[in-house]
Amino acid sequence: MSLPHVRIVAAEVEVDGAFLITQRRAEAELPLLWEFPGGRVREGESDIDALRRSLRDRLGVETHVGHRVLHVTHAYGEYTLDMVVYRCAVVGTPRSLRVADARWVAPEQFGDYRFPGADQQTVDKLLRDG
Repeated sequence: MSLPHVRIVAAEVEVDGAFLITQRRAEAELPLLWEFPGGRVREGESDIDALRRSLRDRLGVETHVGHRVLHVTHAYGEYTLDMVVYRCAVVGTPRSLRVADARWVAPEQFGDYRFPGADQQTVDKLLRDG
């Protein structure tokens, strides 16, 4: 039996060598872990529209979506996650509207934060290719 697939989009936002990461809320699945900002793609929604909506709703910023950086598939217990990461730029200052926290983090600081499996693969790629 195959697990259901969930498609997620995430933004790789870099300014002056630091990357934007957000902390999941305490009541969320995988609570209080850190991740690249983004969200679930709704049925009939494009990746780009989902990314713009998610960052506007969660961080209060507008997003310019660039090229695809990475596609990660990661199996969790109940589902398989397909996460597509896009290089993005944001307009405005990120605020924690629907996330527990948002921070700008240099790659050498990533080890200080706990990421879910799919996001950890993205972190590993950034550190490897950085």
